[in-house]
Amino acid sequence: MKLISWNVNGLRACVGKGFEDTFRTLDADMFCLQETKMQAGQLDLTLDGYHAFWNYAEKKGYSGTAIFTRREPQSVAYGMALPEHDTEGRVITAEFPDFYLVTVYTPNSQDGLRRLAYRMEWEDAFRAYLTGLDAKKPVVVCGDMNVAHQEIDLKNPKTNRRNAGFTDEEREKFSALLDSGFTDTFRHFHPDVEGAYSWWSYRFHAREKNAGWRIDYFLCSNRLVPSLQGASIHSEVYGSDHCPVELILQ
Repeated sequence: MKLISWNVNGLRACVGKGFEDTFRTLDADMFCLQETKMQAGQLDLTLDGYHAFWNYAEKKGYSGTAIFTRREPQSVAYGMALPEHDTEGRVITAEFPDFYLVTVYTPNSQDGLRRLAYRMEWEDAFRAYLTGLDAKKPVVVCGDMNVAHQEIDLKNPKTNRRNAGFTDEEREKFSALLDSGFTDTFRHFHPDVEGAYSWWSYRFHAREKNAGWRIDYFLCSNRLVPSLQGASIHSEVYGSDHCPVELILQ
């Protein structure tokens, strides 16, 4: 089973840059999107053979997530059942017989770290949400988690030390999530690979220079590790400032 996650940085714009061709080429059984930046009815997108589920932010042109899946879920939940965290369309959970699939667009701490305090609250709430699911059945969680976990996960760790996405606080929360029973699937297969990034700034020709960050992930419950078949990053795919990431699950 192939799963893909992609922050499309505005799905309407991405459709104009070949999204549907990329979708068909990647040919995933489950395809998760983040930062769709749209409301219901703003895009006529029919992907034959897939069930589609959308979570829209209340604020127009902001955030938002989606899941397209060939297998029909047993149930679908939007958000975390926490009103203080559920207005921005950041979480969708699809339940299948043998696991939960969660897609997430983690809040960015923003310039000057003005949203870092909220981010810390979000992290604790999301970790509690995932561990609650994990107590029932295994979890696969994917998306733009807005943190480069280790120095190997970004091009310039020294100069980015206190920038959003590479603060000690954000990295510690990611470690805490892994310590609560989850595996970073890309690092499971590629523990020492450098230069493997999923996001590049649009400035300074960053993508041409591969001056990027790995902030898009597939994590899974530790007990799913024996079922992992592979994990990869599709840096050859354009259309967004992020590229798709992939997990193969038995």
